[in-house]
Amino acid sequence: MSLCLRTAVRLLIIGVVLTVTSFRAFGQTDSVSVKLRVGGLSGEIRLDGMLDEPAWQATDSISNLTQTEPSEGATASARTVVRVVMDASAIVIGVRADYPAGVSIVSFARDRDATLDSEDHIRITLDTYLDGRSGYVFAVNANGARYDALISGQGGDADSNWDAAWEAATLRTPTGWSAEIRIPVRSLLYRRGLTAWGFNIQRRIQRLQETDRWASPERDYRITQMSRAGRITGLPPLDLGLGLSVRPSLSGKAGHSAPGVALDSHAAASLDATQRVGANTIASLTANTDFGETEVDTRRTNLTRFPLFFPEKRTFFLEGSDIFEFGLGLDDDVRAFFSRRIGLLSGREVPLDVGGKVNGRLGDTNFGGLVVRTGGLDTLATATTMGALRVKQNVLGESSVGMIATVGDPNGLRDSWLGGTDLNYQTSHFLGGKNFRTGVWGLAMNRAGLGGRKTARGVKVDYPNDLWDIALKYKWIDDGFEPSLGFVPRPGVQIASLGVDYSPRPTQPIGPLHVRQMFYEFQSSLVTNLDGRWESYRIFMAPVNWRLESGDRFEFNIVPAGERLKEPFEIADGVTIPAGRYHWRRYRLEGGLAAKRTFNGQLTWWFGGFYGGKLDQIELTTAWRPSPLFIMEFTGERNVGRLPQGRFTENLVGTRLRLNFSSDLQLNGFLQYDSQSHSFGTNTRLRWTFDPLGDLFVVYNHNLRTLDRTGGDSRLAFESNQLLVKAQYNFRF
Repeated sequence: MSLCLRTAVRLLIIGVVLTVTSFRAFGQTDSVSVKLRVGGLSGEIRLDGMLDEPAWQATDSISNLTQTEPSEGATASARTVVRVVMDASAIVIGVRADYPAGVSIVSFARDRDATLDSEDHIRITLDTYLDGRSGYVFAVNANGARYDALISGQGGDADSNWDAAWEAATLRTPTGWSAEIRIPVRSLLYRRGLTAWGFNIQRRIQRLQETDRWASPERDYRITQMSRAGRITGLPPLDLGLGLSVRPSLSGKAGHSAPGVALDSHAAASLDATQRVGANTIASLTANTDFGETEVDTRRTNLTRFPLFFPEKRTFFLEGSDIFEFGLGLDDDVRAFFSRRIGLLSGREVPLDVGGKVNGRLGDTNFGGLVVRTGGLDTLATATTMGALRVKQNVLGESSVGMIATVGDPNGLRDSWLGGTDLNYQTSHFLGGKNFRTGVWGLAMNRAGLGGRKTARGVKVDYPNDLWDIALKYKWIDDGFEPSLGFVPRPGVQIASLGVDYSPRPTQPIGPLHVRQMFYEFQSSLVTNLDGRWESYRIFMAPVNWRLESGDRFEFNIVPAGERLKEPFEIADGVTIPAGRYHWRRYRLEGGLAAKRTFNGQLTWWFGGFYGGKLDQIELTTAWRPSPLFIMEFTGERNVGRLPQGRFTENLVGTRLRLNFSSDLQLNGFLQYDSQSHSFGTNTRLRWTFDPLGDLFVVYNHNLRTLDRTGGDSRLAFESNQLLVKAQYNFRF
């Protein structure tokens, strides 16, 4: 066992002992400080945001929230009233959000799953298993834009790619705004027989940079930490009906795949069906699944030797994706199961003929399993069967132990499998009330024709809190560890990292500046080969990173780095860096305008050394939001390298135009150009949610490429196009 691994394991043991001894009541659930009794839903509630039905007046309410920002524990600047009513088929939440005199609403977005962090909104979390680890996020802004997500990372994060069927309506009032939210119980998995769910609500007043929360309004905790949520009590018996959902889809495609190629058109039908197996388990079936309605991946420049990670977007794989998460601290260095390996191969879409999936929770056991069959693609051997299994057992109060297994290979290679186990210890009661997490994991795999040792393991110790955020991670990835259904960009290495962030909040102005919070950051990583010889390192330091009371921010960074290249590396066309040792130091200047402004953005300038030469990187992101109807976003990046082996310039430009006619009808246009591939692409996407259970998508993609760049000619010529129309409706029985 290496010295780094022995040290990490010792820290793990010390952390567990300290936590257990510092929290004697660990595992108890009777310490919930806030509860709200739900009201009965005897009559119909018309979803219009008015809150004028008798049911609202006859039920208990949350009469106000407490600040977490800017003054932890202070009374909120404005009143927020929350009521919850339920019947057997739905939970309905009513919110009245008042404002102080002279404070106006900041609200721009209308589109589904818009990032609402930078505008006024209400965010609700539900723990329908009452396990303190899992749950759902629902958010709405004053324009009625809806956001939903699955709580992931045992409360540490949320996956917004997941979507559910639910409704919301909002109304501007003389004193602020109000909202009514209806969530069908068929859109949720839950533990049968419970009369209480975990519940929390948080409000953002963007003009004041203020965040208010109901349960656990402390900065150390996130609203997604359901172990710190309150309770809604008095739940009625719930009715799922037959629990069957059938969502057929019809789509038609037409386009030219290359210049001079005849028009290719065809129609197809696909099917997604789910059957509830009780309240807490769902069985899913998909047939002829595609990426048709998903947005295209944003292009990114890559100045490293390793592939980039892109998230999953398909509904079938997103359902229960929180259960399939494996290991603490794996990030993008190791992913045991990466569902985008199924149905995508070298950037090309592979037919997904049929797939089946079961996921849910039974008592304290979380489980998920899937099997899929892909079809052939040209001459590639892609017709193959693949599967994954995940079981995770809740232990103690917030911790878990689990296993994962996968089988199959996208190219049909024989003897492809992976197996592993992980142990995650977590508490929000460390040393009286702090967050502490630690975990260990191990994996082994095999595949025909693959040499080397095929195992990987790691450990993480984490203290993620507001004032101090400290994390230590270590991974050992053997040279032959390349799982068929996983993501490992760099096998044959040891990776050790240490991060220490200190984030104080000044109580007095600093000269003319009113600083909300300072972030002093130190992030270091070291990659060695399996014999301990260094391959790369990076040290990120932020001596200045200040966020002002206005929401504006500025930052200065110093980043020493190094790489040992064992073989030449082509970083750009015609520029190849030879093998050898390289050390350099880079700097970053960054400034950003508060997102509450109609025009906002961020400008970043990286400069300094790079592989024996110089590299300047200028990155600009802006948004102009004159009204909720029209939003324009721009991203641009320019990399200018001056190396001994030659010079290179790379440009990446993207512009997104949003026409948000309502929260159910949006038209988006996304234009991207990058000089590395010399291509220009547009993605135009209309989404009409004509019913909470039905959507119509119209997508048009058009691509151009520079075909002749001799003699300074940079003329763009047609490369391909495609028009897709897809309609789907979810029939529930």
